[in-house]
Amino acid sequence: MKTNLFKYSFGTGFILVLAACSTKKDSLINRNFHAVNTEYNILYNGNIALEAGIKDLKNQYKDNFWEPLPIERMQITKEEMLPGQTKNANFERAETKAIKAIQKHSMNIQGEERNPQMDEAHLLLGKARYYDKRFIPALEAFNYVLYKYPKSDKIYEVKVWREKTNIRMENDALAVKNLKILLNDIKFKDQIIADANAILAQAFLNLEQQDSAVVALKKAVVYTRENEEKARYRFILGQLYDKKQEKDSAFLAYQAVIDMNRKSPRQYVIQAHAHQAAYFDFEHGDTLLFVKKYNRLLKDRENRPYLDVLNHQMGLFYEKAGDQKKAMAYYNKSLRTNSQDQYLAASNYRNMAEMYFHNAKYPTAGKYYDSTLIRLNNRTREYRNIKKKRENLVDVIKYEAIAQHNDSILKLVAMSDDDKANFFQDYIVKLKKEDALRKIQEEAAAASQNNSGNTGNTGNPMAGNTDSNDPNSTMASKRRAMEEMNSGIVPPPTDGPVPPVTGNTSSSTFPFYNPSTLAYGKNEFRKKWGKRTLKDNWRLSVIKSTIDLAPEEITDTDTAEGTKEKVENPAYNTDFYISQIPTDRKVIDSLGKERNFAYYQLGIIYKEKFKENQLAASKLEQLLENKPEERLVLPTLYNLYKIYEIIDPAKAQAMKARIVRDYPETRYAQILENPTSEETIAGSPEEVYAKLFRVYEKEDYKAVLAASDALIDQYTGEDIVSKFELLKANTIAKLKGLGEYKTALNFVALNYPNSEEGKQAESLLHNSIPILESAKFDAIESASWKIIFKVGENEKEKIKYLQDKLKKVVEDRKFERLTLSFDNYTMDNNFIVIHNLRSEAAARNLETILKEYKEYKITEPAIIISSENYKIVQFRKNIEEYLALKK
Repeated sequence: MKTNLFKYSFGTGFILVLAACSTKKDSLINRNFHAVNTEYNILYNGNIALEAGIKDLKNQYKDNFWEPLPIERMQITKEEMLPGQTKNANFERAETKAIKAIQKHSMNIQGEERNPQMDEAHLLLGKARYYDKRFIPALEAFNYVLYKYPKSDKIYEVKVWREKTNIRMENDALAVKNLKILLNDIKFKDQIIADANAILAQAFLNLEQQDSAVVALKKAVVYTRENEEKARYRFILGQLYDKKQEKDSAFLAYQAVIDMNRKSPRQYVIQAHAHQAAYFDFEHGDTLLFVKKYNRLLKDRENRPYLDVLNHQMGLFYEKAGDQKKAMAYYNKSLRTNSQDQYLAASNYRNMAEMYFHNAKYPTAGKYYDSTLIRLNNRTREYRNIKKKRENLVDVIKYEAIAQHNDSILKLVAMSDDDKANFFQDYIVKLKKEDALRKIQEEAAAASQNNSGNTGNTGNPMAGNTDSNDPNSTMASKRRAMEEMNSGIVPPPTDGPVPPVTGNTSSSTFPFYNPSTLAYGKNEFRKKWGKRTLKDNWRLSVIKSTIDLAPEEITDTDTAEGTKEKVENPAYNTDFYISQIPTDRKVIDSLGKERNFAYYQLGIIYKEKFKENQLAASKLEQLLENKPEERLVLPTLYNLYKIYEIIDPAKAQAMKARIVRDYPETRYAQILENPTSEETIAGSPEEVYAKLFRVYEKEDYKAVLAASDALIDQYTGEDIVSKFELLKANTIAKLKGLGEYKTALNFVALNYPNSEEGKQAESLLHNSIPILESAKFDAIESASWKIIFKVGENEKEKIKYLQDKLKKVVEDRKFERLTLSFDNYTMDNNFIVIHNLRSEAAARNLETILKEYKEYKITEPAIIISSENYKIVQFRKNIEEYLALKK
């Protein structure tokens, strides 16, 4: 009987379960079955997956504290917004669970949802899609809840998520409108208000309405129950006050984060300390208290992951306090932490580069700028500015090296023989000390290596032999080194600055980089082995050359031990150095010219590129003391005048008077005496230059020359001036010839040496001008000839008459493919030219036709010239010289 009852009960229960599984019946048992199954099975697992995905997302996300933080720790890139695969398996699982709940447990009966968990299922679906960065499908899910479940207890939360999605889709104005309405409707003061105000603040930030964002964020801080959110919102408030230059409010906001202590994530506390440090008052602040505070932070074990930030701040503190040595030390400590913050590392390198730069250590500064650029985003303005500064340093390093190198040689040249000998003798004493120290260090290293491999040592295998009585022991070597240092034989070693981390890790202490060490090593080898040929088994005696050393190389013999050479290191002989000092006057003059030009370039670079007026003035003054060649004197005086206008007006007036008195006919004097009074020309400098260049292309050179002076005066001080100057120089070449062209190019090269135009002018002066100057009229038969008629600029009737006649000649002789042109020659004269004559004989034949045929009857004198010689005439303006040569 009991067995039958059990069978009937089981069957009845099974039937009831099957009946409850139906989503088409609106009964109590059906609704509760699907609601419970949805909430405690599918949605439970879906929410667990969602939370795991959010945790992964936050762990992977790295805040950039150098910029205002976003409200939510999730940033979107363009690539991530494209449709595609899910980026996190947890979000995919959460979405799958939400879809499963909707598909299997939705009870949509007669247009009304009977399962009370469906709103949460759609909410989970929207969240999963949102975090998977598929915002349009997420918005559809949230809108579905708002449309189908207007009375849901999750309705406010859904509205907040919808506006978060709108903000991600850059619908910020719509989000602000909807959130304001939502905040007016919410009756309960709970987490929803905090979330709504936080996301409203983000919308205001996107719309660049910072004051409104501050108000909303303050409310979010008050209502949120999450300590992590409190800390983040307060830190963002501090950043917003920073941006508004409200230092007191920013300091208090950061202090609120610090006061949270362990309730706040540690990164916010450390960054709050760092941002507060920017407000320290070096004039009235307590520096001892500041150092004590940061030393305490540095010693705190909890702060070990943030030593990069703390050391960077200490470096900034000491740099502003003027203690560069300590600043360098802390910047290097920050770098040694191998920080993941690339901008922090770039800032360390940049700040050290700036210190080296202002100390005139330009090669070292260049290396640190290189390390800075590697770690910066190449699309930022800061990257472009530093890159430009680094490129400018290339010239500084180059010319500083030339100036120092040539100066040192010229100083040696100017010394007497006794002074030279004394100078190099002092150098040799120092060199011997350095070599002795190096040898001791090498012996100590070798002894240490031998001792570490001693199998008789049964103790610590790394201990080595420390017997102080053993002359080969490490301790003995160190003792000898100390004794020699104390006796003055070798100088004690010193610690230098830590170099930048770059791709080149080679050390300048490599022995064979030292010429004296290299020479010493070669001599020692020959003393021991003699002359050996370069082949395998070179140590065998049969390989040894029959003549080990030339007779003159043998300086001494030791009969007791056989022949043994004693060759002194040549680097220890003063003659070795004195013999290398140049004596040829041409070489010495060349060194002087190169040195002087380097000083000039340095003066211009410091003046134009770095605005280091005092440094520029010192370089240019030194140049004048060196008595440079004439072409550098006047530009140097003019640039000193421009510098002294800023730093010393009295000296500026003296320079002006000197230029006007000694060089009255020069353009510099004209500029100083006749400042521009031209009317402003409409358009940007680039547009004006483009218009003038089009005139140049039309070969209206006289108009270009007339306009260029006024434009140069108008745009003085702007980068575009160098373009006008080079265009003017090219125009001068067309109208005034090679001599004037060279002068104009020299002006551009000396006054704008760091611009592309200045470098182009310098290149033309060194490469093209010498070739043009050496060009001579060629008497060799040419394949192309011309007939030219010289006409005056104002001879309008003559020009028209000749052009009409010559056009008829060209038309009548189409088979010869002749062409006619009107070419500029000088300011007062031009040429009418017939081109493409194949030989001199053909040209003379045509000249006869032009004179004798009655339909032409051209009586004007014609000049027959080859195309090659015509080019010489044009760039040298020497038609008279050509005619004299032809007579």
